[in-house]
Amino acid sequence: MYKKLSLRTNLTYMKKIYLLICILISCFSQAQKKPKAIKITYSKSFNGTLIENQDQILVYSDEQKAIISTAKILSKKTTFPFEQSYIERKDNSYIQSAQLSSSKNIVTIDSLALEKQTFEFLNDTKIILGYKCKKAKTIINSNTIELWYTDELNLKGAPTILGQNLGVVLELNRNNNFLIAATKIEKLKAIPETISFPDTKSKLDLLTYKDLLWKSKFITLEIFKNEIINFSEASKSNDSILRFANGTVILKKVKFPEIKSGSQVFIDLTEQSNGDAYDRTGSVFAIPVSKKHSFFDGLKDGAKTLPIYENGNGKQYQGVVKTEKYSPLLELMRFFTPFGIKQYDHLQLKDKTWHQSVPYRQDISELQAALSNQEVYIGTFIGNYDKGGHKISLNITIHGEEKQDLKNTFLLPLFNTTNVMEMAGQEYATMFNNDKGIEVSFTLEKDLKNVKLRYITTGHGGWENGDEFVPKQNTIFLDGKEAFNFVPWRMDCGSYRLFNPASGNFENGLSSSDYSRSNWCPGTVTNPNLIDLGDLKAGKHTIQVKIPQGKDEGTYFNSWNVSGVLIGE
Repeated sequence: MYKKLSLRTNLTYMKKIYLLICILISCFSQAQKKPKAIKITYSKSFNGTLIENQDQILVYSDEQKAIISTAKILSKKTTFPFEQSYIERKDNSYIQSAQLSSSKNIVTIDSLALEKQTFEFLNDTKIILGYKCKKAKTIINSNTIELWYTDELNLKGAPTILGQNLGVVLELNRNNNFLIAATKIEKLKAIPETISFPDTKSKLDLLTYKDLLWKSKFITLEIFKNEIINFSEASKSNDSILRFANGTVILKKVKFPEIKSGSQVFIDLTEQSNGDAYDRTGSVFAIPVSKKHSFFDGLKDGAKTLPIYENGNGKQYQGVVKTEKYSPLLELMRFFTPFGIKQYDHLQLKDKTWHQSVPYRQDISELQAALSNQEVYIGTFIGNYDKGGHKISLNITIHGEEKQDLKNTFLLPLFNTTNVMEMAGQEYATMFNNDKGIEVSFTLEKDLKNVKLRYITTGHGGWENGDEFVPKQNTIFLDGKEAFNFVPWRMDCGSYRLFNPASGNFENGLSSSDYSRSNWCPGTVTNPNLIDLGDLKAGKHTIQVKIPQGKDEGTYFNSWNVSGVLIGE
């Protein structure tokens, strides 16, 4: 038999049940209560592997705004420049702020970026960090990007600008190989007061903002700005620009900062004709200020003051090879002007729109040991006999990326036959018309490892049968033994036709600038060859270059501009 409960006991039991139900309802309500703000931590992976030593993305969001930053930035453990992004929900605008230095901050606002985003919404769902997520897909610049987002938090936010209006994006997958995934979600009462929006009173347009941010990431040394290289007795030096060889050589003293190991160094040069209609040899070079005897002596006092090289062909060549006390020019870049770019764009051809300047850009990182923390003269030569000549601008940029311990890099200029004082009497490089060619001896005080010869070569002269238009083998000998041979030849010159408005057109349908040449084209840079010489022991060594230079034809003669720099560890 069941025991009959008293009324009083029954009421007490019912009160307990009611209280329990209230507690459960309260707990359920608390569990479902939407947060006022959240903090999301994201990590990045590539091909399924977590990226090591990464700076995790942090996103703070509430109903009015969102901030995209990183752990290092917010803990003030990063270096300049750095960038943070902000979303203003009231007008759906995207704000980017970059701190370029301790005293310089730039800001831009894009009010349309979020509205322009379009997505394909899929039926897939999955659970991420306990939240049910939906899937959206978009394609940007041929990249397929999949976003997994949730609306269960009643807020919006994402690790990038993409998907900011979908909800809270917890995963971003690009091309199934790069993944940004949320690893932690923290509910907050409010976004910390220490994280504030930037002042937008002095906002920049987006293009200017991007340009300043990009340029702040590397060091730019402006060497020349719209300088004229011409042939004129009226060409004079001033306080900053030195002019030699009747204006065909310009020079500037430059102090380089220390270049960190792993950095890359680039030359940027632009050229326009200022009157000269022809393709010309150009060279960018460096002369150490500290050297007692260098090519600077010849520029200042005349080619006759430079050491003479003779190889038995009856001619004397000034300043082309290393001696015990003299160092030849360190060539940084060999380039060639096109036929009259900009100045002669009135010479119209149907369906051709001429370019207005030639951009030359080359990596010269292998030469940084000669530049790092050094004061040098940076010079540029363009051979021409035109009073208008050429107009150039030249920058050197240093892109720092400290990756490894600095190696004791050895660098020794051995020879440079480019007669940059052509317009002041320096002999043309015709020394390859006998079997000796050019030969230079040098002494190493210590053993060197992984030695390379940085070798630049271009052939010039004649017409049809001249070395400019006939392939010729270059052979390099080390201590009497052949180390390397190749035929320097460019077959892509027709690619640069739009740089060459004044190039002559022939009956066969070709223009002069179309013709293949001995390692150069009008309007291009000539790349160096890095010739592997192995390890070299301390002591005396000899480098020799032989080229089967063609014979003179009447008033036409051939020459080869070659330069060589020994690089090792």
